[in-house]
Amino acid sequence: MFVPVTLPALFTPAECDALTALGEAAGYDQGGLVGGALLENIRSARIAWLDDAGSADWVMERIVAAVAEVNRTHFDFVLTDFAERMQLAWYGEAQGGHFDWHTDIGDGALARRRKLTLVVQVSAPEAYEGGALETNADANIRSADTARGSATFFPAFVLHRVTPVTRGARHSLTTWVHGPAFR
Repeated sequence: MFVPVTLPALFTPAECDALTALGEAAGYDQGGLVGGALLENIRSARIAWLDDAGSADWVMERIVAAVAEVNRTHFDFVLTDFAERMQLAWYGEAQGGHFDWHTDIGDGALARRRKLTLVVQVSAPEAYEGGALETNADANIRSADTARGSATFFPAFVLHRVTPVTRGARHSLTTWVHGPAFR
C-alpha cells in the first residue's frame, strides 16, 4: 500500500523558524508556473528555493537520514539522488493560497524520475486555517499531520493537494527524491 507515512518532529519549532528565515532570505517568487504560464486556478503560492538562501546543509542532512529510514521501512524504492532544489512554499489567505489535485510525476526528465515526495509542515497549525495537505492514494482522502516540524512522505505518483488557505498563511518545505523511472 502506498499511503503516506509521517515522521513527527523531523524539525523542531526553532528549526522551523530557521527554515522560514531561509525562505525570506532567498526571496519568494510566484508559484503556479506550468510551462512558463501562470495558472493560479491550479496553484496560488509563493515559492523560495532554499539553496538560493545560502547554507541549508543542515536541512538536507536531516532529510537524507529521514528518507533513508522511511524508504527502507515503508516503500523500498530504488532511490539515487536529490536532483532538484528544496522548495519552501507560502500559501496565504489574501491570495487564496492553494494547489489543486496533482501528482509530482510529469513532463520533463527530472519529473519522470521523481520517486518520493517529502513535505515538512513548517507553520504552526494555529497560524492558519484551511491549507490542508491531502493525499488520495487509494480513493480515500487523508489529511497530513499538521504538527509543526512533522514530515509526510508519499510516492510521487500519489494524487495530492493543498486546500485553500482561509485565514493566515501556511509554510511548507517540499523536496523530491529521484531514481530510475517507474516501469
